[in-house]
Amino acid sequence: MRDHTRLYTDGRWTEPLDSSVLTLTDPADGTRSGSVALGGAADVDRAVAAARRAFTGFARTTREERAESLTRVLAEFDRRAADLADAVTAEMGAPVRLAHDAHIPTARLQITTALDVLATTPFTDPVPRGDGEVRREPLGVAALITPWNFPVLQMVGKTVSALAAGCTVVLKPAETAAHTAMVFAEIMDAADLPPGVFNLVPGRGDVVGQALASHPDVGLVSFTGSQATATRVSVAAAATTKRVHTELGGKSPQLLLPDADFDVAVATLHTFMMAMTGQICSAPSRTLVPRERLDEFLGTLVPALEALRVGDPRDPATEMGPLASAAQWRTVQRYIGSGTAAGARLVTGGPGRPEGLPHGHYVRPTVFADVDNTMQIAQEEIFGPVACVIAYDTVSEAVEIANDTPYGLAAYVVGRDAEQVEDVVAQLRAGAVLVNDAPFDWTAPWGGYKQSGNGREFGVEGILAHLETKVVHRPATAAA
Repeated sequence: MRDHTRLYTDGRWTEPLDSSVLTLTDPADGTRSGSVALGGAADVDRAVAAARRAFTGFARTTREERAESLTRVLAEFDRRAADLADAVTAEMGAPVRLAHDAHIPTARLQITTALDVLATTPFTDPVPRGDGEVRREPLGVAALITPWNFPVLQMVGKTVSALAAGCTVVLKPAETAAHTAMVFAEIMDAADLPPGVFNLVPGRGDVVGQALASHPDVGLVSFTGSQATATRVSVAAAATTKRVHTELGGKSPQLLLPDADFDVAVATLHTFMMAMTGQICSAPSRTLVPRERLDEFLGTLVPALEALRVGDPRDPATEMGPLASAAQWRTVQRYIGSGTAAGARLVTGGPGRPEGLPHGHYVRPTVFADVDNTMQIAQEEIFGPVACVIAYDTVSEAVEIANDTPYGLAAYVVGRDAEQVEDVVAQLRAGAVLVNDAPFDWTAPWGGYKQSGNGREFGVEGILAHLETKVVHRPATAAA
Protein backbone atom coordinates (compact mmCIF):
# COMPACT_ATOMS: atom_id res chain seq x y z
CA MET A 1 0.00 0.00 0.00
CA ARG A 2 1.00 3.65 0.05
CA ASP A 3 1.21 6.71 2.25
CA HIS A 4 -1.77 8.88 1.31
CA THR A 5 -1.25 12.53 2.15
CA ARG A 6 -4.07 14.27 0.28
CA LEU A 7 -7.86 14.41 0.12
CA TYR A 8 -10.02 14.69 -2.99
CA THR A 9 -12.08 17.88 -3.15
CA ASP A 10 -13.63 19.93 -5.96
CA GLY A 11 -12.18 17.79 -8.73
CA ARG A 12 -8.57 17.76 -7.54
CA TRP A 13 -6.25 16.32 -4.93
CA THR A 14 -5.87 18.78 -2.07
CA GLU A 15 -3.73 19.11 1.02
CA PRO A 16 -5.79 18.68 4.21
CA LEU A 17 -6.58 21.82 6.16
CA ASP A 18 -6.88 20.10 9.51
CA SER A 19 -5.06 16.82 9.51
CA SER A 20 -3.62 14.03 11.57
CA VAL A 21 -2.03 10.87 10.21
CA LEU A 22 -3.22 7.30 10.79
CA THR A 23 -0.82 4.39 10.37
CA LEU A 24 -2.32 1.42 8.54
CA THR A 25 -1.36 -2.16 9.38
CA ASP A 26 -1.49 -5.45 7.50
CA PRO A 27 -4.00 -7.76 9.23
CA ALA A 28 -2.05 -10.82 8.11
CA ASP A 29 1.02 -10.00 10.20
CA GLY A 30 0.41 -6.70 11.99
CA THR A 31 3.21 -4.86 10.18
CA ARG A 32 2.96 -1.28 8.93
CA SER A 33 1.44 -1.14 5.46
CA GLY A 34 1.00 2.58 4.87
CA SER A 35 -0.68 5.69 6.24
CA VAL A 36 -3.49 8.10 5.49
CA ALA A 37 -4.06 11.75 6.24
CA LEU A 38 -7.29 12.24 8.17
CA GLY A 39 -9.32 15.34 7.50
CA GLY A 40 -11.11 17.52 10.02
CA ALA A 41 -14.07 19.86 10.29
CA ALA A 42 -12.46 22.48 8.03
CA ASP A 43 -11.98 19.87 5.32
CA VAL A 44 -15.64 18.90 5.62
CA ASP A 45 -16.66 22.54 5.18
CA ARG A 46 -14.51 22.80 2.06
CA ALA A 47 -15.82 19.56 0.56
CA VAL A 48 -19.48 20.35 1.30
CA ALA A 49 -19.07 23.83 -0.20
CA ALA A 50 -17.66 22.28 -3.38
CA ALA A 51 -20.48 19.75 -3.52
CA ARG A 52 -23.07 22.46 -2.93
CA ARG A 53 -21.71 24.58 -5.78
CA ALA A 54 -21.64 21.59 -8.10
CA PHE A 55 -25.17 20.55 -7.18
CA THR A 56 -26.76 23.54 -8.90
CA GLY A 57 -25.65 22.32 -12.31
CA PHE A 58 -25.51 18.58 -11.71
CA ALA A 59 -29.10 18.45 -10.45
CA ARG A 60 -30.22 19.86 -13.81
CA THR A 61 -28.51 17.17 -15.86
CA THR A 62 -30.68 14.69 -17.72
CA ARG A 63 -30.82 11.00 -16.94
CA GLU A 64 -28.93 10.40 -20.18
CA GLU A 65 -26.14 12.76 -19.15
CA ARG A 66 -25.81 11.08 -15.76
CA ALA A 67 -25.74 7.71 -17.49
CA GLU A 68 -22.84 8.92 -19.62
CA SER A 69 -20.96 9.88 -16.44
CA LEU A 70 -21.63 6.50 -14.84
CA THR A 71 -20.57 4.70 -18.02
CA ARG A 72 -17.18 6.38 -17.68
CA VAL A 73 -17.08 5.37 -14.01
CA LEU A 74 -17.79 1.77 -15.04
CA ALA A 75 -14.95 1.79 -17.57
CA GLU A 76 -12.49 3.11 -14.98
CA PHE A 77 -13.79 0.65 -12.39
CA ASP A 78 -13.10 -2.23 -14.75
CA ARG A 79 -9.63 -0.89 -15.47
CA ARG A 80 -8.76 -0.70 -11.75
CA ALA A 81 -10.72 -3.71 -10.48
CA ALA A 82 -7.59 -5.71 -9.64
CA ASP A 83 -6.19 -2.78 -7.66
CA LEU A 84 -9.41 -2.54 -5.66
CA ALA A 85 -9.39 -6.27 -4.94
CA ASP A 86 -5.77 -6.16 -3.81
CA ALA A 87 -6.58 -3.23 -1.52
CA VAL A 88 -9.43 -5.16 0.13
CA THR A 89 -7.12 -8.11 0.75
CA ALA A 90 -4.39 -5.88 2.16
CA GLU A 91 -6.68 -3.79 4.39
CA MET A 92 -9.31 -6.16 5.76
CA GLY A 93 -7.72 -9.54 5.16
CA ALA A 94 -10.27 -10.81 2.65
CA PRO A 95 -8.92 -13.93 0.90
CA VAL A 96 -7.75 -12.97 -2.55
CA ARG A 97 -10.29 -15.23 -4.27
CA LEU A 98 -13.12 -13.71 -2.25
CA ALA A 99 -11.92 -10.19 -3.02
CA HIS A 100 -11.91 -10.87 -6.77
CA ASP A 101 -15.00 -13.10 -6.90
CA ALA A 102 -17.32 -11.34 -4.41
CA HIS A 103 -16.18 -7.86 -3.38
CA ILE A 104 -15.55 -6.63 -6.93
CA PRO A 105 -18.52 -8.18 -8.81
CA THR A 106 -21.08 -7.03 -6.23
CA ALA A 107 -19.75 -3.48 -6.45
CA ARG A 108 -19.68 -3.52 -10.24
CA LEU A 109 -23.29 -4.66 -10.22
CA GLN A 110 -24.25 -1.45 -8.45
CA ILE A 111 -22.99 0.60 -11.39
CA THR A 112 -24.75 -1.48 -14.04
CA THR A 113 -27.94 -1.49 -11.96
CA ALA A 114 -27.85 2.30 -11.69
CA LEU A 115 -27.46 2.50 -15.47
CA ASP A 116 -30.46 0.18 -15.90
CA VAL A 117 -32.55 2.31 -13.54
CA LEU A 118 -31.65 5.50 -15.40
CA ALA A 119 -32.69 3.85 -18.66
CA THR A 120 -36.00 2.43 -17.47
CA THR A 121 -37.38 4.26 -14.44
CA PRO A 122 -39.30 7.52 -14.89
CA PHE A 123 -38.69 10.19 -12.29
CA THR A 124 -41.95 11.96 -13.23
CA ASP A 125 -45.52 10.64 -12.99
CA PRO A 126 -48.90 12.24 -13.78
CA VAL A 127 -51.16 13.11 -10.88
CA PRO A 128 -54.36 11.02 -10.66
CA ARG A 129 -56.55 13.96 -11.66
CA GLY A 130 -55.88 17.06 -13.71
CA ASP A 131 -52.82 17.97 -15.76
CA GLY A 132 -50.29 18.19 -12.95
CA GLU A 133 -47.36 15.89 -12.30
CA VAL A 134 -45.29 14.38 -9.51
CA ARG A 135 -41.60 15.04 -9.96
CA ARG A 136 -38.79 13.31 -8.10
CA GLU A 137 -35.85 15.66 -7.80
CA PRO A 138 -32.40 15.25 -6.22
CA LEU A 139 -32.22 16.04 -2.52
CA GLY A 140 -28.91 17.90 -2.55
CA VAL A 141 -25.51 17.05 -1.11
CA ALA A 142 -25.33 13.43 0.07
CA ALA A 143 -22.93 12.59 2.90
CA LEU A 144 -21.96 8.94 2.59
CA ILE A 145 -20.37 7.24 5.61
CA THR A 146 -19.13 3.74 4.84
CA PRO A 147 -17.68 0.84 6.90
CA TRP A 148 -14.47 -1.16 6.60
CA ASN A 149 -15.89 -4.66 6.23
CA PHE A 150 -17.29 -4.53 2.66
CA PRO A 151 -15.71 -1.28 1.50
CA VAL A 152 -15.92 -1.48 -2.29
CA LEU A 153 -19.59 -2.48 -2.39
CA GLN A 154 -20.53 0.18 0.13
CA MET A 155 -18.54 3.03 -1.42
CA VAL A 156 -19.58 2.23 -4.97
CA GLY A 157 -23.20 1.40 -4.14
CA LYS A 158 -23.84 4.54 -2.13
CA THR A 159 -21.97 6.80 -4.55
CA VAL A 160 -23.56 5.66 -7.80
CA SER A 161 -27.05 5.68 -6.26
CA ALA A 162 -26.56 9.30 -5.24
CA LEU A 163 -25.08 10.33 -8.58
CA ALA A 164 -27.78 8.55 -10.57
CA ALA A 165 -30.36 10.57 -8.64
CA GLY A 166 -28.53 13.82 -9.42
CA CYS A 167 -27.07 14.40 -5.96
CA THR A 168 -23.48 15.41 -5.33
CA VAL A 169 -21.38 13.47 -2.87
CA VAL A 170 -19.02 13.80 0.07
CA LEU A 171 -17.72 10.34 0.96
CA LYS A 172 -16.26 9.54 4.38
CA PRO A 173 -14.82 6.03 4.30
CA ALA A 174 -13.77 4.05 7.34
CA GLU A 175 -10.26 5.13 8.29
CA THR A 176 -8.98 1.56 8.11
CA ALA A 177 -10.28 1.19 4.54
CA ALA A 178 -8.52 4.35 3.40
CA HIS A 179 -6.36 2.76 0.71
CA THR A 180 -9.39 1.18 -0.94
CA ALA A 181 -11.11 4.56 -0.76
CA MET A 182 -8.15 6.30 -2.39
CA VAL A 183 -8.17 3.85 -5.29
CA PHE A 184 -11.89 4.50 -5.68
CA ALA A 185 -11.28 8.27 -5.65
CA GLU A 186 -8.68 7.80 -8.39
CA ILE A 187 -11.34 5.97 -10.40
CA MET A 188 -13.79 8.83 -9.92
CA ASP A 189 -11.12 11.37 -10.84
CA ALA A 190 -10.28 9.51 -14.04
CA ALA A 191 -13.99 9.36 -14.94
CA ASP A 192 -13.85 13.14 -15.41
CA LEU A 193 -16.93 14.15 -13.47
CA PRO A 194 -17.62 17.87 -13.05
CA PRO A 195 -15.58 19.39 -10.18
CA GLY A 196 -17.30 19.04 -6.82
CA VAL A 197 -19.66 16.24 -7.83
CA PHE A 198 -17.56 13.68 -5.92
CA ASN A 199 -15.45 14.51 -2.88
CA LEU A 200 -13.51 12.28 -0.46
CA VAL A 201 -12.64 13.19 3.14
CA PRO A 202 -11.21 10.33 5.23
CA GLY A 203 -11.38 10.94 8.95
CA ARG A 204 -12.57 9.83 12.33
CA GLY A 205 -16.27 9.32 12.82
CA ASP A 206 -16.47 11.63 15.82
CA VAL A 207 -14.83 14.40 13.78
CA VAL A 208 -15.58 14.10 10.07
CA GLY A 209 -18.71 11.98 10.47
CA GLN A 210 -20.22 14.31 13.03
CA ALA A 211 -19.32 17.39 10.98
CA LEU A 212 -21.08 15.93 7.95
CA ALA A 213 -24.15 14.86 9.91
CA SER A 214 -24.61 18.30 11.44
CA HIS A 215 -23.71 20.37 8.36
CA PRO A 216 -26.63 22.57 7.26
CA ASP A 217 -25.77 22.19 3.56
CA VAL A 218 -25.96 18.39 3.62
CA GLY A 219 -29.38 17.15 2.52
CA LEU A 220 -29.01 13.46 3.27
CA VAL A 221 -26.76 11.21 5.35
CA SER A 222 -26.40 7.57 4.33
CA PHE A 223 -24.65 5.65 7.10
CA THR A 224 -23.56 2.03 7.43
CA GLY A 225 -22.03 0.93 10.72
CA SER A 226 -22.91 0.31 14.35
CA GLN A 227 -26.18 1.15 16.07
CA ALA A 228 -24.37 3.30 18.66
CA THR A 229 -22.71 5.44 16.00
CA ALA A 230 -25.95 5.68 14.02
CA THR A 231 -27.64 7.16 17.07
CA ARG A 232 -24.98 9.87 17.31
CA VAL A 233 -25.28 10.58 13.58
CA SER A 234 -29.07 10.84 13.83
CA VAL A 235 -28.88 13.19 16.81
CA ALA A 236 -26.37 15.42 15.00
CA ALA A 237 -28.57 15.48 11.89
CA ALA A 238 -31.77 16.24 13.77
CA ALA A 239 -31.08 19.96 14.19
CA THR A 240 -31.36 20.48 10.43
CA THR A 241 -34.07 17.80 9.91
CA LYS A 242 -32.06 16.24 7.11
CA ARG A 243 -32.91 12.79 5.86
CA VAL A 244 -30.89 9.97 7.48
CA HIS A 245 -30.66 6.43 6.14
CA THR A 246 -28.96 3.81 8.29
CA GLU A 247 -27.89 0.23 7.59
CA LEU A 248 -26.72 -1.27 10.85
CA GLY A 249 -25.86 -4.56 12.49
CA GLY A 250 -27.53 -7.91 12.67
CA LYS A 251 -27.74 -11.15 14.60
CA SER A 252 -29.19 -13.16 11.78
CA PRO A 253 -30.80 -16.56 12.38
CA GLN A 254 -30.48 -19.59 10.16
CA LEU A 255 -33.62 -21.61 10.87
CA LEU A 256 -33.26 -25.27 9.97
CA LEU A 257 -36.69 -26.85 9.57
CA PRO A 258 -37.25 -30.48 10.62
CA ASP A 259 -36.60 -31.75 7.08
CA ALA A 260 -33.60 -29.47 6.43
CA ASP A 261 -30.67 -30.56 4.28
CA PHE A 262 -27.69 -30.00 6.59
CA ASP A 263 -25.22 -29.84 3.71
CA VAL A 264 -27.09 -26.75 2.50
CA ALA A 265 -27.02 -25.27 6.01
CA VAL A 266 -23.27 -25.82 6.39
CA ALA A 267 -22.63 -24.33 2.94
CA THR A 268 -24.65 -21.26 3.95
CA LEU A 269 -22.57 -20.83 7.09
CA HIS A 270 -19.40 -21.12 5.04
CA THR A 271 -20.46 -18.72 2.28
CA PHE A 272 -22.12 -16.00 4.35
CA MET A 273 -20.06 -16.19 7.54
CA MET A 274 -16.82 -18.16 7.72
CA ALA A 275 -15.48 -17.18 4.29
CA MET A 276 -15.72 -13.56 5.45
CA THR A 277 -14.29 -14.32 8.91
CA GLY A 278 -17.71 -13.36 10.26
CA GLN A 279 -17.13 -9.73 9.29
CA ILE A 280 -20.46 -9.19 7.56
CA CYS A 281 -23.58 -7.69 9.09
CA SER A 282 -25.83 -10.39 7.60
CA ALA A 283 -23.82 -13.36 8.91
CA PRO A 284 -26.05 -16.30 9.95
CA SER A 285 -24.51 -16.32 13.41
CA ARG A 286 -27.39 -18.15 15.15
CA THR A 287 -28.34 -21.56 13.78
CA LEU A 288 -31.64 -22.97 15.07
CA VAL A 289 -31.74 -26.78 14.89
CA PRO A 290 -34.48 -29.32 15.74
CA ARG A 291 -33.43 -30.79 19.08
CA GLU A 292 -33.77 -34.36 17.86
CA ARG A 293 -31.31 -33.63 15.01
CA LEU A 294 -28.79 -31.54 16.97
CA ASP A 295 -26.05 -34.18 17.13
CA GLU A 296 -26.53 -34.96 13.44
CA PHE A 297 -26.09 -31.29 12.55
CA LEU A 298 -22.97 -30.87 14.68
CA GLY A 299 -21.59 -34.02 13.10
CA THR A 300 -21.93 -32.34 9.70
CA LEU A 301 -20.81 -28.85 10.71
CA VAL A 302 -17.76 -29.48 12.87
CA PRO A 303 -15.70 -31.53 10.39
CA ALA A 304 -16.40 -28.95 7.68
CA LEU A 305 -15.14 -26.08 9.84
CA GLU A 306 -12.15 -28.00 11.12
CA ALA A 307 -11.15 -28.65 7.50
CA LEU A 308 -11.42 -24.94 6.65
CA ARG A 309 -8.10 -23.56 5.44
CA VAL A 310 -7.26 -20.48 7.52
CA GLY A 311 -4.21 -18.48 6.52
CA ASP A 312 -2.54 -15.79 4.45
CA PRO A 313 -5.27 -13.96 2.52
CA ARG A 314 -2.90 -13.55 -0.44
CA ASP A 315 -2.70 -17.32 -0.89
CA PRO A 316 -5.33 -18.44 -3.44
CA ALA A 317 -5.86 -21.63 -1.41
CA THR A 318 -6.94 -19.71 1.72
CA GLU A 319 -10.62 -20.03 2.59
CA MET A 320 -10.69 -17.77 5.67
CA GLY A 321 -8.33 -14.89 6.35
CA PRO A 322 -7.64 -12.78 9.43
CA LEU A 323 -9.86 -10.25 11.12
CA ALA A 324 -9.31 -6.70 9.94
CA SER A 325 -7.69 -5.27 13.07
CA ALA A 326 -6.14 -6.05 16.42
CA ALA A 327 -9.07 -4.31 18.10
CA GLN A 328 -11.54 -6.61 16.38
CA TRP A 329 -9.43 -9.64 17.31
CA ARG A 330 -9.59 -8.65 20.97
CA THR A 331 -13.36 -8.12 20.71
CA VAL A 332 -13.91 -11.60 19.28
CA GLN A 333 -11.72 -13.15 21.98
CA ARG A 334 -13.86 -11.46 24.64
CA TYR A 335 -17.03 -12.87 23.13
CA ILE A 336 -15.56 -16.38 23.01
CA GLY A 337 -14.71 -16.04 26.69
CA SER A 338 -18.22 -14.75 27.37
CA GLY A 339 -19.79 -17.80 25.73
CA THR A 340 -17.76 -20.21 27.82
CA ALA A 341 -18.45 -18.27 31.03
CA ALA A 342 -22.21 -18.27 30.31
CA GLY A 343 -22.27 -22.06 30.08
CA ALA A 344 -22.40 -22.59 26.32
CA ARG A 345 -20.68 -25.78 25.17
CA LEU A 346 -17.56 -25.13 23.07
CA VAL A 347 -17.72 -27.69 20.27
CA THR A 348 -14.77 -26.57 18.16
CA GLY A 349 -12.43 -23.61 17.93
CA GLY A 350 -12.08 -21.41 20.97
CA PRO A 351 -9.72 -18.68 22.12
CA GLY A 352 -6.38 -17.84 20.56
CA ARG A 353 -4.98 -18.18 17.07
CA PRO A 354 -5.10 -21.27 14.87
CA GLU A 355 -2.12 -23.57 15.06
CA GLY A 356 0.75 -22.42 12.85
CA LEU A 357 -0.41 -18.79 12.73
CA PRO A 358 1.34 -17.08 15.67
CA HIS A 359 1.11 -13.59 14.17
CA GLY A 360 -1.66 -11.55 12.60
CA HIS A 361 -5.33 -11.23 13.51
CA TYR A 362 -6.32 -14.84 12.91
CA VAL A 363 -9.17 -16.51 14.82
CA ARG A 364 -10.15 -20.15 15.10
CA PRO A 365 -13.53 -20.94 13.51
CA THR A 366 -15.64 -21.46 16.61
CA VAL A 367 -18.93 -23.22 17.34
CA PHE A 368 -20.91 -23.06 20.57
CA ALA A 369 -23.78 -25.48 21.23
CA ASP A 370 -26.28 -25.54 24.10
CA VAL A 371 -26.67 -21.79 23.59
CA ASP A 372 -29.56 -20.02 25.29
CA ASN A 373 -30.90 -17.16 23.19
CA THR A 374 -30.57 -14.79 26.16
CA MET A 375 -26.77 -15.22 26.26
CA GLN A 376 -24.60 -12.32 25.17
CA ILE A 377 -23.16 -14.34 22.28
CA ALA A 378 -26.70 -14.92 20.98
CA GLN A 379 -27.91 -11.34 21.32
CA GLU A 380 -24.94 -9.17 20.31
CA GLU A 381 -23.19 -8.87 16.97
CA ILE A 382 -19.74 -10.45 17.32
CA PHE A 383 -18.37 -9.72 13.84
CA GLY A 384 -16.19 -12.81 13.92
CA PRO A 385 -16.35 -16.51 12.96
CA VAL A 386 -18.33 -17.57 16.03
CA ALA A 387 -21.45 -19.67 15.38
CA CYS A 388 -24.14 -20.19 18.02
CA VAL A 389 -26.21 -23.38 17.72
CA ILE A 390 -29.59 -23.25 19.47
CA ALA A 391 -31.87 -26.28 19.77
CA TYR A 392 -35.65 -25.93 19.46
CA ASP A 393 -38.62 -28.24 20.02
CA THR A 394 -41.30 -26.79 17.71
CA VAL A 395 -41.19 -24.63 14.59
CA SER A 396 -43.29 -21.93 16.28
CA GLU A 397 -40.72 -21.80 19.08
CA ALA A 398 -37.94 -21.54 16.48
CA VAL A 399 -39.63 -18.56 14.82
CA GLU A 400 -40.02 -16.89 18.21
CA ILE A 401 -36.32 -17.40 18.97
CA ALA A 402 -35.32 -16.19 15.50
CA ASN A 403 -37.19 -12.92 16.01
CA ASP A 404 -36.05 -12.47 19.61
CA THR A 405 -33.18 -10.00 19.10
CA PRO A 406 -33.04 -6.22 18.69
CA TYR A 407 -32.02 -6.77 15.07
CA GLY A 408 -33.80 -7.69 11.85
CA LEU A 409 -31.37 -7.44 8.97
CA ALA A 410 -31.34 -10.91 7.40
CA ALA A 411 -32.59 -14.43 8.04
CA TYR A 412 -32.01 -17.81 6.44
CA VAL A 413 -34.44 -20.72 6.14
CA VAL A 414 -33.45 -24.26 5.14
CA GLY A 415 -36.16 -26.84 4.48
CA ARG A 416 -37.73 -29.08 1.84
CA ASP A 417 -41.43 -28.52 2.58
CA ALA A 418 -42.22 -25.48 0.42
CA GLU A 419 -45.45 -24.66 2.26
CA GLN A 420 -43.75 -24.72 5.65
CA VAL A 421 -40.84 -22.67 4.32
CA GLU A 422 -43.18 -19.95 3.05
CA ASP A 423 -45.12 -19.91 6.32
CA VAL A 424 -41.89 -19.34 8.26
CA VAL A 425 -40.64 -16.69 5.81
CA ALA A 426 -43.86 -14.73 6.35
CA GLN A 427 -43.28 -14.67 10.12
CA LEU A 428 -39.62 -13.62 10.16
CA ARG A 429 -38.96 -9.97 10.99
CA ALA A 430 -36.04 -9.32 8.66
CA GLY A 431 -35.31 -7.13 5.67
CA ALA A 432 -33.97 -10.05 3.63
CA VAL A 433 -34.74 -13.76 3.88
CA LEU A 434 -32.68 -16.32 1.97
CA VAL A 435 -34.25 -19.71 1.34
CA ASN A 436 -32.06 -22.81 1.08
CA ASP A 437 -29.04 -22.11 -1.11
CA ALA A 438 -30.33 -18.88 -2.69
CA PRO A 439 -27.65 -16.24 -3.35
CA PHE A 440 -28.02 -12.59 -2.46
CA ASP A 441 -29.42 -10.52 -5.31
CA TRP A 442 -27.48 -7.28 -5.04
CA THR A 443 -29.79 -5.52 -7.50
CA ALA A 444 -32.54 -5.79 -4.87
CA PRO A 445 -33.08 -3.31 -2.01
CA TRP A 446 -31.03 -3.92 1.13
CA GLY A 447 -31.85 -2.89 4.69
CA GLY A 448 -33.34 -4.12 7.92
CA TYR A 449 -36.11 -4.07 10.48
CA LYS A 450 -35.89 -2.86 14.09
CA GLN A 451 -32.40 -1.76 15.19
CA SER A 452 -30.85 -2.96 11.95
CA GLY A 453 -31.61 0.44 10.45
CA ASN A 454 -34.12 2.34 8.37
CA GLY A 455 -34.54 2.94 4.67
CA ARG A 456 -33.14 0.82 1.87
CA GLU A 457 -30.11 1.04 -0.37
CA PHE A 458 -29.11 -0.54 -3.70
CA GLY A 459 -31.38 -1.13 -6.68
CA VAL A 460 -34.25 1.15 -7.64
CA GLU A 461 -35.13 1.91 -4.00
CA GLY A 462 -31.56 2.98 -3.29
CA ILE A 463 -31.72 5.61 -6.01
CA LEU A 464 -35.24 6.80 -5.18
CA ALA A 465 -34.10 7.31 -1.59
CA HIS A 466 -31.99 10.25 -2.81
CA LEU A 467 -34.95 12.03 -4.40
CA GLU A 468 -37.39 14.59 -3.04
CA THR A 469 -41.01 14.74 -4.22
CA LYS A 470 -42.42 17.85 -5.86
CA VAL A 471 -46.01 18.07 -7.05
CA VAL A 472 -46.77 20.53 -9.85
CA HIS A 473 -50.43 21.60 -10.06
CA ARG A 474 -51.69 23.00 -13.36
CA PRO A 475 -55.13 24.08 -14.48
CA ALA A 476 -56.97 21.31 -16.25
CA THR A 477 -56.83 21.44 -20.04
CA ALA A 478 -60.27 21.98 -21.55
CA ALA A 479 -61.66 18.93 -23.29
CA ALA A 480 -61.52 19.12 -27.08
